[in-house]
Parts: sequence; structure tokens; C-alpha cells
Amino acid sequence: MLILLALLLVAVFIGLGFAIHLLWIAALIFAVLWLAGFAFRSGESARWYRW
Repeated sequence: MLILLALLLVAVFIGLGFAIHLLWIAALIFAVLWLAGFAFRSGESARWYRW
């Protein structure tokens, strides 16, 4: 029973690590796209947001 609990705990930590890694990749892609949009829209007008 103890070995099964330890294996379950390891599986949960592996799953969390993978999910956090994917979130970091998504955040970096979003940041690059946001900075690119900011750079390209700055030439058109002073307002780079659409609020």
C-alpha cells in the first residue's frame, strides 16, 4: 500500500511539472506575440491598445 501511495505521489508530481512547463511555454509565446504586436502597431498610431 505504501509503495502504491509513493508511486501515485510521483505520478502527480510528474504531471504537475509537465503542466507547469507547458504553461511557461504558452506564456513565452504570448509575450513574444504581444511584444511583436506592440512594435508593429507603434508606427501606425500612438495607441497600441484597443480599449
